[in-house]
Amino acid sequence: MISPPVYLDNLATTAVDPRVVEAILPFFTHQYGNAGSKTHAFGWAAMEAVDRARSQVASLIGATSKEICFTSGATEANDLAIKGVAQAYGAKGNHIITCVTEHKAVLDPCARLARQGFEVTYLATDSYGVVDLDQLRDAIGERTVLVSIMAANNEIGTLQPLQEIGAIVKEKDVLWHCDGAQALAKIPLDVNALGIDLLSFSGHKIYAPKGIGGLYIRRRGKRVRLQAQLEGGGQEGGWRAGTLNVPGAVGLGAACEIASSEMAQEATRLTALRQQLYQQINAHLVGVCLNGHPVNRLPGCLHLSFAGVDGAKVLIALKDVALSAGAACTSGSNVVSYVLEALGLERDLAFSSLRFGLGRFTTSEEIKYVSDRVIETVKQERV
Repeated sequence: MISPPVYLDNLATTAVDPRVVEAILPFFTHQYGNAGSKTHAFGWAAMEAVDRARSQVASLIGATSKEICFTSGATEANDLAIKGVAQAYGAKGNHIITCVTEHKAVLDPCARLARQGFEVTYLATDSYGVVDLDQLRDAIGERTVLVSIMAANNEIGTLQPLQEIGAIVKEKDVLWHCDGAQALAKIPLDVNALGIDLLSFSGHKIYAPKGIGGLYIRRRGKRVRLQAQLEGGGQEGGWRAGTLNVPGAVGLGAACEIASSEMAQEATRLTALRQQLYQQINAHLVGVCLNGHPVNRLPGCLHLSFAGVDGAKVLIALKDVALSAGAACTSGSNVVSYVLEALGLERDLAFSSLRFGLGRFTTSEEIKYVSDRVIETVKQERV
């Protein structure tokens, strides 16, 4: 039995898993110590919980606990990685490479650095949103200090060729920052196997609370240096000052531990549900365009354009279904998505797009309900 509204906006944020809630609750009540308090049992217990969470996060990505810096989320982690490297390696060079379809949390820090005199190269993509590897290789020069390319696109779900990117940056001996906010806990990410030097991530995309995230910072082999962006206490190994969000860290750690054991099975389930949704819609509507790579994409992301309709009007009509027209940070804007523009999508199709974000609690019955509602609404809008 379906009880609307149905939530299919899991790329914007996820519900906190009940198992994560259970792990967090004690740290709001009787285990409320400050992890920086080193003179009593309350502080010791808090730091022990944070250390465990750090190990849980590290285990999921093949890192060590000392390589994990907790932040307020992926946006802060991206900012720290990009500006921190730029400032720490300024004597070596002032060139940064990124991609036109990156999240604003990457593009905006790059734009800030450009205004401060850095040179920023923006790589193009193909019509699926996949970065041009030859262009990447050719763009890296003697003054290049950082390549920042994401793992999975937040709008269309396209996965970048991480193995190939890692090989190129290793060959050219530059640092690689990867925005993993949408990919962590959804696809395997081994920072050593892939050659990632910095990996950003966020709790609220993986069934942990909002307000917690982190940055993997390589210490083994080619150790990464960073200039702190938030100062005032020396926490997190000097990378990021501020009182640690103990409940958030515990929640992020618990979410990563759950993903370690359930990710593969969940990816298979979500891929099947995504295909069910696409096939049902495509079987009853003409003029449906799949955006992003047809195969190499996030298991729970389906991005479609519907010729002849206004996506915003469809969203308004679908009051009983939680969807978005794109990234949560730009949703509601009447400007064409820069991601879809980079793919070469026609303006009318770009404005008719909807993003379906499936998640851990999405059911087959909900997929059937949503597909029926979308088919009905699009047909009505086309009349």
